[in-house]
Amino acid sequence: MLKEQPMRVGMAGRLAAAFINSKLTPLIIIASLALGAFAVLKTPREEEPQIIVPMADVFVQMPGATAKEVERRIIAPMEKLLWEIPGVEYLYSTASPGMGMTVVRFYVGQDQEDAFVRLREKLQSHYDIIPPGASLPIIKPRSIDDVPILAITLHSRTLSPAALRQVAARVEDAVKQVDNVSETMLIGGQRKEVRITLDRERLAGYGLSPDAVLQALGGTNQRAQAGRFARENAEIAVRTGETLRSARDVEQVIVGSANGRPIAVRDVARVTEEGEEPANYVLFGRGRTLAEKESAETGLESAVTISVAKRQGKNAIDIAHAVLAKVETLKGTIIPADVEVSITRNYGETANEKSGELLFHMMIAVISVTLLIAIALGRKESLVVLVAIPVTLALTLLVFYLYGYTLNRITLFALIFSIGILVDDAIVVVENIVRHYRFPLHERKPPIEAAIHAVDEVGNPTILATFTVIAAILPMAFVGGLMGPYMRPIPVGASAAMIFSLLVAFIVTPWAAYRLLKSDWQVAEHPGQEVKQPLWKRILIGSPSHAHSDSDDWMTRIYRRIMTPLLERPLVRWSFFALVGAMLLGAFALVPLRAVTVKMLPFDNKNEFQVIVDMPTGTTLEQTAAATRALADYVAGIPEVENYQIYVGTASPYNFNGLVRHYFLRSQPHQADIQVNLVGKHERSAQSHDIVKRIRPEMERIARDWGVRLKIAEVPPGPPVLQTLVAEVYGPDAEQRLQVARQVRQVFETTEGVTDVDWYVEDEQPTWKLAVDAEKAALRGVDVAAANRVLTLALSGMQAGLA
Repeated sequence: MLKEQPMRVGMAGRLAAAFINSKLTPLIIIASLALGAFAVLKTPREEEPQIIVPMADVFVQMPGATAKEVERRIIAPMEKLLWEIPGVEYLYSTASPGMGMTVVRFYVGQDQEDAFVRLREKLQSHYDIIPPGASLPIIKPRSIDDVPILAITLHSRTLSPAALRQVAARVEDAVKQVDNVSETMLIGGQRKEVRITLDRERLAGYGLSPDAVLQALGGTNQRAQAGRFARENAEIAVRTGETLRSARDVEQVIVGSANGRPIAVRDVARVTEEGEEPANYVLFGRGRTLAEKESAETGLESAVTISVAKRQGKNAIDIAHAVLAKVETLKGTIIPADVEVSITRNYGETANEKSGELLFHMMIAVISVTLLIAIALGRKESLVVLVAIPVTLALTLLVFYLYGYTLNRITLFALIFSIGILVDDAIVVVENIVRHYRFPLHERKPPIEAAIHAVDEVGNPTILATFTVIAAILPMAFVGGLMGPYMRPIPVGASAAMIFSLLVAFIVTPWAAYRLLKSDWQVAEHPGQEVKQPLWKRILIGSPSHAHSDSDDWMTRIYRRIMTPLLERPLVRWSFFALVGAMLLGAFALVPLRAVTVKMLPFDNKNEFQVIVDMPTGTTLEQTAAATRALADYVAGIPEVENYQIYVGTASPYNFNGLVRHYFLRSQPHQADIQVNLVGKHERSAQSHDIVKRIRPEMERIARDWGVRLKIAEVPPGPPVLQTLVAEVYGPDAEQRLQVARQVRQVFETTEGVTDVDWYVEDEQPTWKLAVDAEKAALRGVDVAAANRVLTLALSGMQAGLA
């Protein structure tokens, strides 16, 4: 009698044999699910992936220099030095009268701290070649963590901008104390100041110059340590001077003497303590449709916005909740009753909503896959897969947490994308176990042995198929540029999910299948016994053939009914190939026929967009405000608008898009922004992009009437860029560059589908050049530098110090 040979199995079979009846397997399942839940709770949630793009702005001032001189003396030499720094991807420089700026961007993924250290060391080591009259370079690092996650707008119909800013400053101090809050900023309002308005006639009567008053104020308003001396075995510190604290102190400052009598500031000037002259306007308005529904007041109100950024790697949702809770405690104490608080940006809430929505859709995907398997294989088989999918997803979420990723729409999309392919391993294993359990009695093995043999039988093909999918997906992780780190969670997450799904298919699936499908391991039915099938199955299946009537299930019979004619009849086979080829060509033809729109990423339905207003250079602040109000008045009538904020002469809280485009530097009198907030996407039927397309023609008409260069900036669905189309013109001569740039701009403006055309060239501004006659000044005893200071004081005012 021959001995039965022991079953030889490969790696898959050995894994299945080790865990199919092990007490560790349920512990592995429970531990995996627990670790996945821990990862979901602890992983920071954000709306967008965190992309490390080392970027810095370098500012150098050269008062009195023209833009051409700044370019030649500052920008060109500095660019040569900056190109020597390893890892610099590009430089983008701007020269303007009296100042130059260079944007230094390193390659994506470089260590941020090392990049900034190299930049700082390179500039500091060449301070000796800075031309006379130029300042030391100021380096401003920029990061995605600088983008405010929260904007709190305080607005009132009764308080002045100066009083409103004082309230906002106290609120900012309280918000700054919240854990993990990084940078905060006050936008709008008027700072309180002591204003000194000189009287020309009185100055002339006392023989004083404005420069003398300015120097007297500067000399009086200072405090210094004079030294120390010893007295009676004790050391005493001596301090001289005192700072001015109020308008009364300023009035009493002595600026000179006449006829043996001291002359105070009050004798030659009017001193008032009030808000500074408006350098910007920040206003808050409500959408008229929503305001009418809620019986709220419409119209514009003075406003001050507090922007709040978070520390790197911290949870935006938790920080936003903590800050808002802190603000609630300030109402009625620091925040008076006549000041309203509106949350005009809350990326913590949108991140929570987005991640919650994607987690919900991931659950729907799991249930849908389970139901599909229940229809195709059976209810018990679907339960096996239902155990395998959550374990795989939980372990993948743990990888995201350990890898330092955040829960955002890209990482969660990677999981949803993975569900369709990670179930393949479990389905293959389950289906083969079911097949072995339904073998005829004389071929059937004991349940555990049958399950192990079934896993081993498909083990190598399953491993090969899994790594083939990984090999197809993983190269996406090595894409360069901004798109690389933005989309990297997809290949990383999908590859991790595939590896875990393979292990789960060999460890968890046999364990669950043995316990749930053991009842299928039964004696074959008596030959000739037929099972009554429903009518729809009999129509699809037809009469079962003699060859496989007992062993095939109804799904297999449908498959055979479709495939047999394709394999046995050439006419049917070639007709099928022709149909598939025609459909493929038809799909390719959709692109050139413009029947479909080709995009990298679909538009996202955001709750905000931004209107960028640029008036001709030299436009006054008031004229810019009037044009912006006209545009805002139309915005207020859009039914989907909840509220909007106007920022004239100052930048609004910027987003990731504004960080790349440097919207935070928009602080000139001819520049303005309108930040538009829409009602929640569940409260409106139109997508945000459709709303923008609908309002653009009328907005452009209003802009033309006021001479505005208008741009409507939506939050992009992917990593931001300067613009969709950017043309850079190079050449040795400035006039030729401008001429070519005008032609390119005209091409853009006349091209169908191109909107928001603008360029980085300032308009010609009327300029008066005043030159002091040095000889006449010397004859009259007038210092040229003092004359220039007096002219600056008369036109722009000068700061004498801090009170």
